[in-house]
Amino acid sequence: LADCLAGDKRFGITADPDPSPGALGCSAIIQASQPLPDGRSAIVVVGERRFALRARLDEGRPYLVGAVDGFDDQPGTAPLPEERRALRALADAAREALRVLADANTDLEPWADDPEAFTFQVSALVESDLESREGLLAQRSTRERARMLLGLLPALVRQVQRRAEVKMRSRTNGKGHHGHDIVTET
Repeated sequence: LADCLAGDKRFGITADPDPSPGALGCSAIIQASQPLPDGRSAIVVVGERRFALRARLDEGRPYLVGAVDGFDDQPGTAPLPEERRALRALADAAREALRVLADANTDLEPWADDPEAFTFQVSALVESDLESREGLLAQRSTRERARMLLGLLPALVRQVQRRAEVKMRSRTNGKGHHGHDIVTET
C-alpha cells in the first residue's frame, strides 16, 4: 500500500492469489486511504481497466509484480436499445433491494452513459460464482456481456427482493399489528 500511495496509486487485482500468465484481472486506483490503529488501512478503490497477465516479474518485493496487457471491449458491440432498457430495469430493481438490505439512504452513483462502463457497473451487483464473474470480465463484446447479465440478473433480483421484503417485514415484528401475538403459559 505504501508503494502504491507513493506512486500513481494503482495496483492490479486477480481472482487467483498466485496468477500465471494469461490470468485476467483489473487495475484499480486508490481513491482514499485511512490508516487504522493496528497498522492496516481501510481503502476505497475504483476499478479502471481489465488486463491479461503477460509475465510475472521477480522484483524481490513482498507482493507479486507483473507485466500486463490492458484490453477494452471490441468497438461496435454496444447492446441493442431494448437490451439496455431491460438491463437498466433489472439493475435498478437489484440496486434498490440491495440498498434496503444495507440500510443505505445515500444517493447512489448514476449509471454510466457509456454502454461498456454501464455493464461493468451492473456486473458489480452480481453475486455469483467465480466462473461467471470471470466470464463477465473476459467478455470483449459489450452486447454479449449485457446478454450474460440479462441471464444472471433475474434470479439475483428475485433473491435480493425477497431478502429485502423479509427485512422490511421484520421491522414490524413485535408491534402487534401484523400477524398473531404468541402467548406462552408460565
